[in-house]
Amino acid sequence: MAETVYLESTIPSYLTAFPSRDVIVLAHQQITKEWWDSRLEHYEAYVSELVIQEISAGDADAARKRLEAVSQFPILNITAEAERLAGVYLETIPIIKDEPRDALHLATASASGMDYLLTWNCSHIACAEVRKALEAVNDAEGISTPVVCTPEELSGGG
Repeated sequence: MAETVYLESTIPSYLTAFPSRDVIVLAHQQITKEWWDSRLEHYEAYVSELVIQEISAGDADAARKRLEAVSQFPILNITAEAERLAGVYLETIPIIKDEPRDALHLATASASGMDYLLTWNCSHIACAEVRKALEAVNDAEGISTPVVCTPEELSGGG
């Protein structure tokens, strides 16, 4: 069985966006496209109700492209357990205390037993301090922690 990966909203956003004039964002877009084309097939990918909500917002044409990109993936429900965990994260992980949606992405991936959470949100999700705190909280909760990473970090193996 393939390993599982939760695709946070930044992944379909970077995949389908017009090329950025910001060289760092442009590099992330290119890395995302390369990962999508060469590595995605090695994983069982999932999105959540929250991802669908977030990528549906904004420009209608851009939203349609994002939704199309993830249309073949199963959608994880936001469960009561994920909501409870998100509350615990908000109370115990200082960096995300004002980011309830980011806490819910982390909680949904954790509660669903995902192997990986793929994101470009390096401020509140793929951040070393968040990763360390997330693992400590999940260990105390008795659940496994997905590897939180960017497409650049998940570019080998699989």
